[in-house]
Amino acid sequence: MRHQILFSLLLLGSLLLSCQQNTSTKDKQVDESTSIPELLDRNEALYHGKEWDNVQNQYAQFRDKILANADAGEARLFMAQLFMNEARITGEHGHYYPAALELLNKAIEADTENNDLLFRALSSKAAVLLSQHDFSQALEVGQKAVAMNPYNAFIYGVLVDAHVELGQYEKAVEMADKMMSIRPDLRSYARVSYLREIHGDVDGAIEALEMAVKAGYPGYEQTSWTRLTLGELYQRYDRVEQAEQAFQMALQERPDYPFAYAALAELKIEQKAYEAAEKLLKQAAAIIPEVGFYEQMAHIYKVKGNQIDFEKTIAIIFSMLQDDVDSGHNMNLEYATIYSELLQDYDKALEYALAEWEKRPENIDVNRQLAGIYFVQNNLEKAQNHFEKAQKTNSKHPDLLVLQGQLAMN
Repeated sequence: MRHQILFSLLLLGSLLLSCQQNTSTKDKQVDESTSIPELLDRNEALYHGKEWDNVQNQYAQFRDKILANADAGEARLFMAQLFMNEARITGEHGHYYPAALELLNKAIEADTENNDLLFRALSSKAAVLLSQHDFSQALEVGQKAVAMNPYNAFIYGVLVDAHVELGQYEKAVEMADKMMSIRPDLRSYARVSYLREIHGDVDGAIEALEMAVKAGYPGYEQTSWTRLTLGELYQRYDRVEQAEQAFQMALQERPDYPFAYAALAELKIEQKAYEAAEKLLKQAAAIIPEVGFYEQMAHIYKVKGNQIDFEKTIAIIFSMLQDDVDSGHNMNLEYATIYSELLQDYDKALEYALAEWEKRPENIDVNRQLAGIYFVQNNLEKAQNHFEKAQKTNSKHPDLLVLQGQLAMN
């Protein structure tokens, strides 16, 4: 699930990072009466020195500008970008993404004559839609934005991600080339890495992501996320020692970084060190409500035969998924994974996987998941059909190679 680095980097790319005005937070009732969404408190482990103070000051500044002028499109845009960043840091997707869309839509409606503001609001809206897995709509909004400004790297990042998720890989490469030509930075290198991996160039993917990490500022969340993703890339292709080093470095640069705890837990699970893995996952889950952490815990309980904790954790997972769905997030593949890998209910898994396939039939990840489900159901013809679609980019993803071997023996 952490393949969403591209969406995450998009959200960070548009955030204002400096606002030092020392303004106190007004009463929540005032915010509600003026349709200004609330800024939620962070877990103390996520304060990170002055970072949380700066976020609160920025929110107060943007809120005051909106209160002073109901048509303050610029302030609504900045607040939306602040919320986009808070969503990924705190895990409160169900609150922040709908709130960001509300703010962006109001900014777009209020300042239709301000082309620069309109471009930036459309770009940010497309990024939120990507995070909610509404890829077709994200592409449509992103194309409107790029037509207004074809010289902005951020919007090409949006288009790269949308084309990738829709399985339009040639267009994704074209957009990535344009992005790199405008601004070769952390976000550009990350996309180059992802595209190289998709096309089977694992060494090239690692090289590009190492460059992305070097281009980032140590301690910033986006740099830690990129280092984490580099570690996952190492892990996926059996460079376990390098993976652990990357995860530990992410944790060192950004203490209590929950995704680093979870990544280290995944290594422990592979080593069958389940108690150590469970401890790390509980540390992560105590910081942010990330459904992936609970999926990992459920896997541990299943392997250990702890049925009571397994069932409790599954109930938590479904509650979290429903919260995401209620807030407009498409969770088809996540449901398919839970039903397939944790519950072995392959009919239900197939139902969700097919629902996603109808939305994006050319995506290699969706086809790989369908191929795996059909193989378990012994529907070898359909498994082979989706496998061929999943390997059209020459991906060397380990799961795809395993599936290839399984199909070859039948």
